[in-house]
Amino acid sequence: MRLAENLTINWVLIKTCLQFATWGFCSLLLAEILRDTYHALCHQINWLAKWHNKHHAAYRRDLTLVSQQAYLDSQLYHDIVESAILVVLLTIVALVVQQWGLWLGVIYAVTFLYGASVRYFQGTIETDYNHLPGPLETIPSVWFVNRTYHWRHHFDDVDAYYSGVFSLVDKILGTGLSLKGKTVAVTGASGTLGQALVAELLKNNAKVIALSTNPDQIQAQTRLKVLSWELGNEEDLQESLKKVDILIINHGVNVYSDRTPDAINNSYQVNTFSALRLIDIFSTTVTGPDAKATKEIWVNTSEAEVSPAFSPLYELSKRTLGDLITLKRLDGVCVIRKLILGPFKSQLNPYGVMSASQVARGILFLAKRDFRNIIVTINPLTYLFFPIKEFSNWLYYRIFSKSVKSK
Repeated sequence: MRLAENLTINWVLIKTCLQFATWGFCSLLLAEILRDTYHALCHQINWLAKWHNKHHAAYRRDLTLVSQQAYLDSQLYHDIVESAILVVLLTIVALVVQQWGLWLGVIYAVTFLYGASVRYFQGTIETDYNHLPGPLETIPSVWFVNRTYHWRHHFDDVDAYYSGVFSLVDKILGTGLSLKGKTVAVTGASGTLGQALVAELLKNNAKVIALSTNPDQIQAQTRLKVLSWELGNEEDLQESLKKVDILIINHGVNVYSDRTPDAINNSYQVNTFSALRLIDIFSTTVTGPDAKATKEIWVNTSEAEVSPAFSPLYELSKRTLGDLITLKRLDGVCVIRKLILGPFKSQLNPYGVMSASQVARGILFLAKRDFRNIIVTINPLTYLFFPIKEFSNWLYYRIFSKSVKSK
Protein backbone atom coordinates (compact mmCIF):
# COMPACT_ATOMS: atom_id res chain seq x y z
CA MET A 1 0.00 0.00 0.00
CA ARG A 2 2.79 2.39 0.93
CA LEU A 3 4.64 1.50 -2.28
CA ALA A 4 1.55 2.40 -4.33
CA GLU A 5 1.29 5.72 -2.52
CA ASN A 6 4.96 6.48 -3.26
CA LEU A 7 4.43 5.74 -6.95
CA THR A 8 1.54 8.17 -7.24
CA ILE A 9 2.06 10.36 -10.32
CA ASN A 10 2.42 14.06 -9.60
CA TRP A 11 0.27 15.39 -12.44
CA VAL A 12 0.80 19.00 -11.38
CA LEU A 13 4.56 18.61 -11.75
CA ILE A 14 4.19 16.90 -15.14
CA LYS A 15 1.86 19.66 -16.35
CA THR A 16 4.33 22.31 -15.18
CA CYS A 17 7.25 20.60 -16.94
CA LEU A 18 5.29 20.18 -20.16
CA GLN A 19 4.23 23.82 -20.04
CA PHE A 20 7.83 24.92 -19.48
CA ALA A 21 9.06 22.72 -22.34
CA THR A 22 6.36 24.01 -24.70
CA TRP A 23 7.09 27.65 -23.99
CA GLY A 24 10.82 26.92 -24.17
CA PHE A 25 10.46 25.37 -27.61
CA CYS A 26 8.34 28.32 -28.75
CA SER A 27 10.98 30.75 -27.49
CA LEU A 28 13.75 29.00 -29.45
CA LEU A 29 11.57 28.99 -32.56
CA LEU A 30 10.78 32.68 -32.05
CA ALA A 31 14.47 33.46 -31.62
CA GLU A 32 15.32 31.87 -34.98
CA ILE A 33 12.42 33.58 -36.74
CA LEU A 34 13.35 37.00 -35.32
CA ARG A 35 17.06 36.60 -36.11
CA ASP A 36 16.52 35.48 -39.69
CA THR A 37 13.79 38.08 -40.26
CA TYR A 38 16.22 40.79 -39.13
CA HIS A 39 18.78 39.35 -41.56
CA ALA A 40 16.26 39.51 -44.41
CA LEU A 41 15.39 43.11 -43.51
CA CYS A 42 19.08 44.00 -43.68
CA HIS A 43 18.85 43.26 -47.41
CA GLN A 44 15.70 45.32 -47.89
CA ILE A 45 16.23 48.44 -45.75
CA ASN A 46 19.06 50.73 -46.83
CA TRP A 47 20.18 52.00 -43.43
CA LEU A 48 20.38 48.45 -42.08
CA ALA A 49 22.20 47.33 -45.22
CA LYS A 50 25.04 49.79 -44.53
CA TRP A 51 25.88 47.88 -41.35
CA HIS A 52 25.17 44.43 -42.75
CA ASN A 53 27.28 44.98 -45.87
CA LYS A 54 30.36 45.10 -43.64
CA HIS A 55 29.65 41.42 -42.95
CA HIS A 56 29.59 40.57 -46.65
CA ALA A 57 32.70 42.65 -47.32
CA ALA A 58 34.77 40.59 -44.88
CA TYR A 59 35.00 37.38 -46.94
CA ARG A 60 36.50 36.22 -50.21
CA ARG A 61 34.84 33.53 -52.33
CA ASP A 62 36.71 30.75 -50.48
CA LEU A 63 35.58 32.34 -47.18
CA THR A 64 39.08 33.51 -46.30
CA LEU A 65 39.18 36.94 -44.69
CA VAL A 66 39.73 40.04 -46.78
CA SER A 67 41.49 41.49 -43.75
CA GLN A 68 41.44 41.15 -39.98
CA GLN A 69 39.98 44.64 -39.61
CA ALA A 70 37.17 43.82 -42.05
CA TYR A 71 36.34 40.76 -39.98
CA LEU A 72 36.27 42.75 -36.72
CA ASP A 73 33.99 45.32 -38.34
CA SER A 74 31.65 42.54 -39.47
CA GLN A 75 31.41 41.26 -35.89
CA LEU A 76 30.84 44.71 -34.42
CA TYR A 77 28.34 46.07 -36.94
CA HIS A 78 26.45 42.89 -37.73
CA ASP A 79 26.87 39.94 -35.35
CA ILE A 80 26.97 41.92 -32.10
CA VAL A 81 24.21 44.31 -33.17
CA GLU A 82 21.99 41.48 -34.41
CA SER A 83 22.50 39.42 -31.24
CA ALA A 84 21.91 42.41 -28.94
CA ILE A 85 18.64 43.26 -30.71
CA LEU A 86 17.59 39.63 -30.41
CA VAL A 87 18.33 39.56 -26.65
CA VAL A 88 16.33 42.75 -26.09
CA LEU A 89 13.30 41.60 -28.10
CA LEU A 90 13.15 38.17 -26.46
CA THR A 91 13.57 39.69 -23.00
CA ILE A 92 10.62 42.01 -23.65
CA VAL A 93 8.51 39.05 -24.79
CA ALA A 94 9.47 37.02 -21.69
CA LEU A 95 8.63 39.93 -19.36
CA VAL A 96 5.28 40.63 -21.01
CA VAL A 97 4.06 37.03 -21.34
CA GLN A 98 5.50 35.99 -17.96
CA GLN A 99 6.26 32.36 -18.78
CA TRP A 100 9.48 30.91 -17.42
CA GLY A 101 10.05 28.80 -20.51
CA LEU A 102 10.48 31.92 -22.63
CA TRP A 103 13.73 32.70 -20.84
CA LEU A 104 15.30 29.75 -22.68
CA GLY A 105 15.09 31.87 -25.81
CA VAL A 106 16.80 34.73 -24.01
CA ILE A 107 19.62 32.42 -22.90
CA TYR A 108 19.87 31.08 -26.45
CA ALA A 109 20.22 34.63 -27.80
CA VAL A 110 22.83 35.49 -25.18
CA THR A 111 25.02 32.65 -26.49
CA PHE A 112 25.07 34.36 -29.89
CA LEU A 113 25.94 37.68 -28.30
CA TYR A 114 28.70 36.05 -26.25
CA GLY A 115 30.18 34.30 -29.28
CA ALA A 116 30.14 37.48 -31.37
CA SER A 117 31.75 39.46 -28.53
CA VAL A 118 34.53 36.89 -28.12
CA ARG A 119 35.21 36.95 -31.85
CA TYR A 120 35.35 40.75 -31.85
CA PHE A 121 37.56 41.22 -28.80
CA GLN A 122 39.84 38.25 -29.48
CA GLY A 123 39.73 38.36 -33.29
CA THR A 124 39.20 34.59 -33.60
CA ILE A 125 37.12 32.86 -36.27
CA GLU A 126 37.09 29.29 -34.91
CA THR A 127 33.56 29.59 -33.44
CA ASP A 128 32.17 31.20 -36.62
CA TYR A 129 31.30 27.80 -38.07
CA ASN A 130 29.43 28.92 -41.18
CA HIS A 131 32.33 31.12 -42.27
CA LEU A 132 35.30 28.81 -41.81
CA PRO A 133 37.56 29.04 -44.89
CA GLY A 134 38.25 26.18 -47.28
CA PRO A 135 36.56 24.21 -50.07
CA LEU A 136 32.95 23.10 -49.74
CA GLU A 137 32.98 19.36 -49.08
CA THR A 138 29.30 18.64 -48.41
CA ILE A 139 26.05 19.51 -50.16
CA PRO A 140 23.72 22.12 -48.63
CA SER A 141 21.86 20.63 -45.68
CA VAL A 142 18.07 20.54 -45.55
CA TRP A 143 16.98 21.77 -42.10
CA PHE A 144 20.24 22.85 -40.44
CA VAL A 145 22.34 25.53 -42.11
CA ASN A 146 25.87 24.32 -42.89
CA ARG A 147 28.81 26.09 -44.54
CA THR A 148 27.71 25.18 -48.04
CA TYR A 149 24.18 26.45 -47.46
CA HIS A 150 25.40 29.75 -46.04
CA TRP A 151 28.07 30.12 -48.75
CA ARG A 152 25.21 30.48 -51.23
CA HIS A 153 23.97 33.57 -49.38
CA HIS A 154 27.32 35.26 -49.82
CA PHE A 155 28.21 34.23 -53.37
CA ASP A 156 25.15 32.76 -55.10
CA ASP A 157 22.37 35.25 -54.30
CA VAL A 158 22.53 37.71 -51.40
CA ASP A 159 18.74 38.09 -51.59
CA ALA A 160 18.19 34.44 -50.62
CA TYR A 161 19.42 31.87 -48.07
CA TYR A 162 18.82 34.17 -45.08
CA SER A 163 18.64 31.46 -42.40
CA GLY A 164 21.50 31.18 -39.92
CA VAL A 165 20.94 27.94 -37.94
CA PHE A 166 17.64 26.40 -39.07
CA SER A 167 16.32 26.96 -42.59
CA LEU A 168 12.73 27.53 -41.46
CA VAL A 169 12.47 31.18 -42.53
CA ASP A 170 13.87 30.41 -45.98
CA LYS A 171 11.25 27.69 -46.40
CA ILE A 172 8.52 30.16 -45.41
CA LEU A 173 9.78 32.98 -47.64
CA GLY A 174 10.72 30.77 -50.58
CA THR A 175 14.36 31.81 -50.40
CA GLY A 176 15.83 28.34 -49.84
CA LEU A 177 16.89 28.11 -53.50
CA SER A 178 17.53 30.96 -55.88
CA LEU A 179 17.05 30.40 -59.61
CA LYS A 180 18.18 33.90 -60.55
CA GLY A 181 20.94 33.73 -63.14
CA LYS A 182 21.16 29.94 -62.90
CA THR A 183 21.70 27.89 -66.05
CA VAL A 184 19.07 25.16 -66.07
CA ALA A 185 18.98 22.34 -68.63
CA VAL A 186 15.68 20.53 -69.17
CA THR A 187 15.34 17.22 -71.02
CA GLY A 188 12.05 16.44 -72.68
CA ALA A 189 11.71 20.18 -73.23
CA SER A 190 9.39 19.78 -76.22
CA GLY A 191 6.86 17.83 -74.16
CA THR A 192 3.91 19.31 -72.32
CA LEU A 193 5.56 19.50 -68.90
CA GLY A 194 8.93 20.39 -70.42
CA GLN A 195 7.47 23.46 -72.11
CA ALA A 196 5.68 24.48 -68.92
CA LEU A 197 8.90 24.12 -66.89
CA VAL A 198 10.84 26.19 -69.43
CA ALA A 199 8.23 28.96 -69.22
CA GLU A 200 8.25 29.03 -65.40
CA LEU A 201 12.06 28.95 -65.21
CA LEU A 202 12.29 31.92 -67.55
CA LYS A 203 9.81 33.80 -65.34
CA ASN A 204 12.19 33.16 -62.42
CA ASN A 205 15.11 34.76 -64.30
CA ALA A 206 16.91 31.51 -65.06
CA LYS A 207 18.84 30.85 -68.26
CA VAL A 208 17.40 27.71 -69.84
CA ILE A 209 18.89 25.09 -72.11
CA ALA A 210 16.13 23.04 -73.74
CA LEU A 211 17.38 19.51 -74.47
CA SER A 212 15.10 17.78 -76.91
CA THR A 213 14.98 15.04 -79.53
CA ASN A 214 12.46 17.30 -81.31
CA PRO A 215 14.11 20.75 -81.20
CA ASP A 216 11.95 22.09 -84.05
CA GLN A 217 8.94 22.00 -81.73
CA ILE A 218 10.47 24.53 -79.32
CA GLN A 219 9.87 28.22 -79.96
CA ALA A 220 12.89 30.53 -79.69
CA GLN A 221 12.86 32.91 -76.71
CA THR A 222 15.20 35.25 -74.88
CA ARG A 223 17.49 33.42 -72.42
CA LEU A 224 16.54 30.09 -74.04
CA LYS A 225 19.03 27.91 -75.91
CA VAL A 226 17.87 24.78 -77.72
CA LEU A 227 20.12 21.72 -78.04
CA SER A 228 19.33 18.55 -79.93
CA TRP A 229 20.29 15.17 -78.48
CA GLU A 230 19.54 11.52 -79.16
CA LEU A 231 18.74 8.73 -76.73
CA GLY A 232 21.86 6.66 -76.12
CA ASN A 233 24.18 9.55 -76.99
CA GLU A 234 24.09 11.21 -73.58
CA GLU A 235 27.91 11.49 -73.55
CA ASP A 236 27.64 14.08 -76.34
CA LEU A 237 26.11 16.47 -73.79
CA GLN A 238 29.05 16.38 -71.35
CA GLU A 239 30.68 19.62 -72.50
CA SER A 240 27.38 21.46 -72.44
CA LEU A 241 26.53 20.12 -68.97
CA LYS A 242 29.76 21.52 -67.53
CA LYS A 243 28.19 24.97 -67.78
CA VAL A 244 24.86 23.87 -66.27
CA ASP A 245 23.89 24.57 -62.65
CA ILE A 246 20.69 22.50 -62.55
CA LEU A 247 19.85 19.52 -64.73
CA ILE A 248 16.15 18.59 -64.86
CA ILE A 249 15.65 15.07 -66.22
CA ASN A 250 12.11 15.09 -67.49
CA HIS A 251 11.96 12.91 -70.59
CA GLY A 252 10.04 9.64 -70.56
CA VAL A 253 7.88 7.19 -72.44
CA ASN A 254 4.64 5.38 -71.65
CA VAL A 255 3.87 2.14 -73.53
CA TYR A 256 0.58 1.73 -71.63
CA SER A 257 -0.60 -1.92 -71.72
CA ASP A 258 2.11 -3.18 -74.08
CA ARG A 259 4.42 -5.83 -72.58
CA THR A 260 6.37 -7.03 -75.62
CA PRO A 261 10.17 -7.36 -75.39
CA ASP A 262 10.53 -4.15 -77.40
CA ALA A 263 8.18 -2.34 -75.01
CA ILE A 264 10.14 -3.57 -71.99
CA ASN A 265 13.45 -2.51 -73.51
CA ASN A 266 12.13 0.87 -74.63
CA SER A 267 10.58 1.65 -71.24
CA TYR A 268 13.76 0.92 -69.32
CA GLN A 269 16.08 2.55 -71.86
CA VAL A 270 14.13 5.81 -71.87
CA ASN A 271 12.73 6.03 -68.34
CA THR A 272 15.61 4.46 -66.40
CA PHE A 273 18.94 3.96 -68.13
CA SER A 274 19.02 7.21 -70.10
CA ALA A 275 18.29 9.15 -66.90
CA LEU A 276 21.00 7.27 -65.02
CA ARG A 277 23.57 7.97 -67.75
CA LEU A 278 22.74 11.67 -67.59
CA ILE A 279 23.04 11.65 -63.79
CA ASP A 280 26.46 9.99 -63.96
CA ILE A 281 27.69 12.36 -66.68
CA PHE A 282 26.47 15.42 -64.82
CA SER A 283 28.04 14.13 -61.59
CA THR A 284 31.47 14.26 -63.24
CA THR A 285 30.98 18.02 -63.73
CA VAL A 286 30.58 18.60 -59.98
CA THR A 287 34.17 19.74 -59.57
CA GLY A 288 35.84 22.76 -58.06
CA PRO A 289 35.44 24.40 -54.64
CA ASP A 290 31.95 25.83 -55.29
CA ALA A 291 30.21 23.07 -57.25
CA LYS A 292 28.71 21.37 -54.18
CA ALA A 293 26.75 24.55 -53.49
CA THR A 294 25.45 25.31 -56.96
CA LYS A 295 25.05 22.05 -58.90
CA GLU A 296 21.75 20.14 -58.67
CA ILE A 297 19.86 17.35 -60.42
CA TRP A 298 16.06 17.18 -60.51
CA VAL A 299 14.53 13.90 -61.68
CA ASN A 300 10.91 13.31 -62.66
CA THR A 301 10.29 9.86 -61.17
CA SER A 302 6.53 10.47 -61.02
CA GLU A 303 3.87 9.31 -58.62
CA ALA A 304 4.31 5.85 -60.14
CA GLU A 305 6.97 5.26 -57.45
CA VAL A 306 4.19 4.51 -54.99
CA SER A 307 0.91 4.59 -56.89
CA PRO A 308 -0.53 2.69 -59.86
CA ALA A 309 -0.35 4.44 -63.23
CA PHE A 310 -2.38 1.75 -65.02
CA SER A 311 0.71 1.13 -67.14
CA PRO A 312 2.85 -1.65 -65.62
CA LEU A 313 6.06 -0.96 -67.55
CA TYR A 314 5.86 2.76 -66.81
CA GLU A 315 5.50 1.96 -63.11
CA LEU A 316 8.33 -0.61 -63.09
CA SER A 317 10.81 1.56 -64.96
CA LYS A 318 10.02 4.67 -62.90
CA ARG A 319 10.19 2.78 -59.59
CA THR A 320 13.56 1.37 -60.58
CA LEU A 321 14.78 4.88 -61.39
CA GLY A 322 13.42 6.21 -58.09
CA ASP A 323 15.10 3.47 -56.04
CA LEU A 324 18.45 4.00 -57.76
CA ILE A 325 18.27 7.74 -57.14
CA THR A 326 17.67 7.07 -53.44
CA LEU A 327 20.81 4.92 -53.53
CA LYS A 328 22.86 7.58 -55.35
CA ARG A 329 21.81 10.27 -52.90
CA LEU A 330 23.83 8.52 -50.20
CA ASP A 331 27.08 9.57 -51.92
CA GLY A 332 26.18 13.27 -51.64
CA VAL A 333 27.78 14.26 -54.95
CA CYS A 334 25.28 17.11 -55.32
CA VAL A 335 21.70 17.91 -54.39
CA ILE A 336 19.31 15.49 -56.13
CA ARG A 337 15.62 16.34 -56.00
CA LYS A 338 12.85 13.92 -56.89
CA LEU A 339 9.76 15.19 -58.69
CA ILE A 340 6.87 12.96 -57.63
CA LEU A 341 4.11 14.16 -59.90
CA GLY A 342 0.50 13.13 -60.11
CA PRO A 343 -1.50 12.75 -63.34
CA PHE A 344 -1.41 15.86 -65.53
CA LYS A 345 -2.72 16.17 -69.05
CA SER A 346 0.04 15.51 -71.58
CA GLN A 347 0.98 13.45 -74.59
CA LEU A 348 1.87 10.58 -72.25
CA ASN A 349 -1.39 10.91 -70.31
CA PRO A 350 -4.31 12.51 -72.16
CA TYR A 351 -6.56 11.74 -69.17
CA GLY A 352 -4.60 13.75 -66.60
CA VAL A 353 -6.62 15.86 -64.18
CA MET A 354 -4.02 18.58 -63.57
CA SER A 355 -2.54 21.02 -66.06
CA ALA A 356 1.18 21.03 -66.83
CA SER A 357 1.44 24.72 -65.93
CA GLN A 358 -0.05 24.00 -62.49
CA VAL A 359 2.46 21.21 -61.96
CA ALA A 360 5.40 23.34 -63.12
CA ARG A 361 4.43 26.16 -60.75
CA GLY A 362 4.10 23.65 -57.91
CA ILE A 363 7.54 22.21 -58.64
CA LEU A 364 9.24 25.61 -58.51
CA PHE A 365 7.24 26.69 -55.46
CA LEU A 366 8.55 23.72 -53.47
CA ALA A 367 12.05 23.79 -54.98
CA LYS A 368 12.50 27.41 -53.85
CA ARG A 369 11.63 26.18 -50.37
CA ASP A 370 14.39 23.59 -50.69
CA PHE A 371 12.19 20.50 -50.69
CA ARG A 372 14.29 17.55 -51.83
CA ASN A 373 11.22 15.37 -52.53
CA ILE A 374 8.78 17.53 -54.47
CA ILE A 375 5.30 16.04 -54.45
CA VAL A 376 2.69 17.66 -56.68
CA THR A 377 -0.48 15.63 -56.90
CA ILE A 378 -4.16 15.60 -55.97
CA ASN A 379 -3.82 12.13 -54.46
CA PRO A 380 -3.58 12.52 -50.66
CA LEU A 381 -2.26 8.96 -50.22
CA THR A 382 0.95 9.85 -52.06
CA TYR A 383 1.83 12.41 -49.36
CA LEU A 384 1.50 9.57 -46.83
CA PHE A 385 2.99 6.60 -48.64
CA PHE A 386 5.94 8.22 -50.41
CA PRO A 387 7.77 9.53 -47.28
CA ILE A 388 7.38 6.09 -45.66
CA LYS A 389 8.69 4.32 -48.74
CA GLU A 390 11.54 6.80 -49.24
CA PHE A 391 12.72 6.67 -45.63
CA SER A 392 12.59 2.86 -45.43
CA ASN A 393 14.54 2.52 -48.69
CA TRP A 394 17.07 5.15 -47.60
CA LEU A 395 17.64 3.36 -44.29
CA TYR A 396 17.97 -0.06 -45.92
CA TYR A 397 20.41 1.20 -48.58
CA ARG A 398 22.44 3.11 -46.01
CA ILE A 399 22.90 0.00 -43.86
CA PHE A 400 23.52 -2.57 -46.56
CA SER A 401 25.46 -0.66 -49.25
CA LYS A 402 28.81 1.12 -49.40
CA SER A 403 30.15 3.77 -51.71
CA VAL A 404 33.31 3.28 -53.74
CA LYS A 405 35.13 5.80 -51.53
CA SER A 406 34.23 3.96 -48.32
CA LYS A 407 35.63 0.58 -49.44
